[in-house]
Amino acid sequence: MSRLVKNMRKVLSLIFILPVMVFAQDARSSINDGVELYNQEKYTEAESKFMDGLNEDYETFEGHFNLGDAYYKQGKFEDALKAYQNAMALSKDDKQRSQIYHNVGNTFVKDKKLKEGIEAYKNSLRLDPTDNETKYNLSYALRQQQQQDQQQKQNQDQDKDKDKNKDKDQQKQDQQKQDQKQDENKDKDQKQDEQNQDQEQQQPQPKDQMSKEEAQRILEALKNNETDLQKKLRKKKSKVIKKEKDW
Repeated sequence: MSRLVKNMRKVLSLIFILPVMVFAQDARSSINDGVELYNQEKYTEAESKFMDGLNEDYETFEGHFNLGDAYYKQGKFEDALKAYQNAMALSKDDKQRSQIYHNVGNTFVKDKKLKEGIEAYKNSLRLDPTDNETKYNLSYALRQQQQQDQQQKQNQDQDKDKDKNKDKDQQKQDQQKQDQKQDENKDKDQKQDEQNQDQEQQQPQPKDQMSKEEAQRILEALKNNETDLQKKLRKKKSKVIKKEKDW
């Protein structure tokens, strides 16, 4: 049994299992070839050799376990989990099951499923509390989860601020539109009043309507006529009527 070198960036190590002398010669040969190719980072060819070994003897824990590792290295995370599940069904003790959970945790974390990865690491440590690499990977996943939660909270806060600013901008725009509409109505009413005044000025005066000057002249004329009439009446009254004598 050997462990892979830790990735300097992600620091997630897979547990890799070498074949043992407990199954058919052809299956063992294929698994051995797969291990050599895996160590040469030829993961596609290693996958093919592991599959050949499983075709010879399907019920081999090492074949399924290492096949899961080959899938993992190629980013085939769903296939890797299926292979680890098959290995779990063939596991013989807590040590092997702990190793499976360790690699399952790596697979979930690589697939950005931190919560599932953390739970897998915890299951691994329940079966083997002494595994320091699993402890390290669990610590790494927890830090990643914390950073992710903080980032999500920041994004939510930013979204809330954007919504508030958006509401303020919308209210400001609505107020501006309302003020503009009021100004337009005022201008419209003012123009209408001016048009009405112009129309009134342009309309001809009715024939039976007289100006103040004309009415004053008529009153003066009536007053003058009345004065003349009174003078004539007074003259008539002052005349002496001569009666003829009765002889």
